[in-house]
Amino acid sequence: MISVDALTVEFSGTTLFSDVSFVINETDKIALMGKNGAGKSTLLKILAGTNKATRGGVSSPKGTVIAYLPQHLLTEDNCTVFEETSKAFQSIFDMKDEIDRINHELTIRTDYDSDEYMKLIEQVSEISEKYYSIEEINYDGEVEKTLKGLGFDREDFTRSTSEFSGGWRMRIELAKILLQKPDLILLDEPTNHLDIESIQWLEDFLVNQAKAVVIISHDRAFVDHITNRTIEVTMGRIYDYKAKYSHYLELRKDRRSQQQKQFEEQQKFIAETTEFIERFKGTYSKTLQVQSRVKMLEKLELIEVDEVDNSALRLRFPPAPRSGNYPVTVSELSKSYGNHVVFKDAAMSIQRGEKIAFVGKNGEGKSTMIKAIMGELDFEGELQLGHNTQIGYFAQNQASLLDENLSIFETIDNIAEGDIRTKIKDILGAFMFGGETSAKKVKVLSGGERTRLAMIKLLLQPVNLLILDEPTNHLDMKTKDIIKDALKEFDGTLILVSHDRDFLDGLATKVFEFGNKRVKEHFEDIKGFLERKKLESLKEIER
Repeated sequence: MISVDALTVEFSGTTLFSDVSFVINETDKIALMGKNGAGKSTLLKILAGTNKATRGGVSSPKGTVIAYLPQHLLTEDNCTVFEETSKAFQSIFDMKDEIDRINHELTIRTDYDSDEYMKLIEQVSEISEKYYSIEEINYDGEVEKTLKGLGFDREDFTRSTSEFSGGWRMRIELAKILLQKPDLILLDEPTNHLDIESIQWLEDFLVNQAKAVVIISHDRAFVDHITNRTIEVTMGRIYDYKAKYSHYLELRKDRRSQQQKQFEEQQKFIAETTEFIERFKGTYSKTLQVQSRVKMLEKLELIEVDEVDNSALRLRFPPAPRSGNYPVTVSELSKSYGNHVVFKDAAMSIQRGEKIAFVGKNGEGKSTMIKAIMGELDFEGELQLGHNTQIGYFAQNQASLLDENLSIFETIDNIAEGDIRTKIKDILGAFMFGGETSAKKVKVLSGGERTRLAMIKLLLQPVNLLILDEPTNHLDMKTKDIIKDALKEFDGTLILVSHDRDFLDGLATKVFEFGNKRVKEHFEDIKGFLERKKLESLKEIER
């Protein structure tokens, strides 16, 4: 359907990738994988037509509709949520307006035999044929269904888009894309601003209603549920697997071990050949053999092993200082902003060593509860912190609180204690700050890089209550795995606000659900909670 032919991208002398070719078929659901900086977002932008390749190109049949959701976007603030979302159908509305305009012109003109009159008739016939071939749609109904699926309430429909955060505007843009029913949907980190229920709705839509899809995402469960093909971008080339993400990981492991074996054999051959040349280069009887082997080495195509595997690196928290039996106790806690009630009469007892997940739709009070625990806002009711509770807090804006004048290495060196000081370079390498990068100043880092640095900083401080509010938004899968393993072994208490099911799975053993102005306690892990929630929603439909 869509062909990528010999694509090469170069930036100021550096080749990002070269001679990349593949075809996207009508029902392909593709995960675009690779480490940060490999060129995934660049490739997506070229497919979308917003960026140009240095050489090569993308071709598709006439009339192919490609819709693209970038990681960051700027929307205008001149209409309501419903009006902005309805722009998905703008081309259809424009066709109808054009038909009405031409028909009106035909009724008032009298030059029936002129060429201009005949041209108008041909024009209106052509547009009408296209317009009436479009399946009849209840536009308002489709807009409403999509907005509700993505977490908007009916009262949000008439609010101005200017009242919403960047994450909610991203959902409006996503709604517009889904309503266009494009031939190819390109999504760059679509789950970063969605809660768990909206992610499940989006999954269902992409699997059952979308045509071709290409996704960049660090949400492993999301990628695994949707995709049937994985394209990995690495070291300037691509590997195309007809497999979903979890199967691709196994295949990639096999590929790397084969590469490693071939690499070692080649290095042995090079060493032996070089030794022969050095030993006999002055010997007259061996001159031809020496020259032959020199040429052989010059022509040899060197085998490269794809990216260094740091999976063996383990990050450990410092031992947690002992706290009281109940680090957090809440009773009859209520919070309102004017007439808007966030939650009412909330109660929770969190025991020492428990690993808790706060889940629920955006805006239902998860971050508000954390701010209450941190003492950052007023509330009604009681909230007590236990004896010797020492909190480590990762807020959604944590990255902006770093000292911009320090280097990456200095930021970590200033707080590292004990044995961990000898491993700073290894830790920075695992978080993609290896080599000369560690000397960069914080002020030149991107938002994602700052998030990773703030996360390392937090992981090295001795605390007994860790509170993480959406910690995984800018982290790739390998980094998330390292953090998740460290959190599993953390011997203190953990509160996690996250929409990343794969990250929560096997980590959180109890769930507090925020919704309908209430906080509900569930004595089960995230898997059990989600399975039961799906059953509950089916019962609601039957009712």
